[in-house]
Amino acid sequence: MSGAGGTTAAARLLIHASRDVPVDTPRVPAREAAEHELSKPMYHENDPNLLQRGLDRVWGWLGDLFATASNAAPGGPLGLIVLVVVIAGLAAVLWWRLGTPQRTTRPPEALFDDSPCSAAEHRTAAEAHAVAERWNEAVQERMRAIVRSLEERALLDPRPGRTADEAAAEAGRSLPAHEIPLRGAARDFDDVTYGGRTADRHAYLAMQALDLDIENAKPLLTTAARGAAE
Repeated sequence: MSGAGGTTAAARLLIHASRDVPVDTPRVPAREAAEHELSKPMYHENDPNLLQRGLDRVWGWLGDLFATASNAAPGGPLGLIVLVVVIAGLAAVLWWRLGTPQRTTRPPEALFDDSPCSAAEHRTAAEAHAVAERWNEAVQERMRAIVRSLEERALLDPRPGRTADEAAAEAGRSLPAHEIPLRGAARDFDDVTYGGRTADRHAYLAMQALDLDIENAKPLLTTAARGAAE
């Protein structure tokens, strides 16, 4: 009996001891073993390269941005697309109307360069530019022809540094019927010379017609001029 009882007690002790022995691998060594195994090249042969991963991140960022904008825009994704098309259209119209911005290459006060030319010479240069479809230069030379012609007719006093706006304002006093067209011509000259605008054939033909019209116009004499004429 005592032998059987001893055997039973021993068995109970073994069972109890077996419950205290860990049967699972500890977490930290298991994780390290898994990371070591997964770091082997055989598991990364088909991974995307660095460029592909970068592109994936960019596309993911753009996708998130589009989704956020779609949620904020009225009408959802379709509304966002319409909005983008409208903005692109407005940008194209502004570019077409204003032209490509350019740097100013001449100070605003320099209507004429250092080598003075006659009105006829400016007209010849303007026509040469027009034939070559260099409309900016054609408009500039035609405006210079107008101002030089007014100086040659003594309707303007020759004055270095005169701007196109000043010439138009001064000439408008003796040619009041042409004051508004003269101011418009001066504005076109400034736009193509200093504002980065691009002239066209229509702008040059308008400047040419104004030049010919002023050439044949009779000035309005001032009181002093009338007294001298009498």
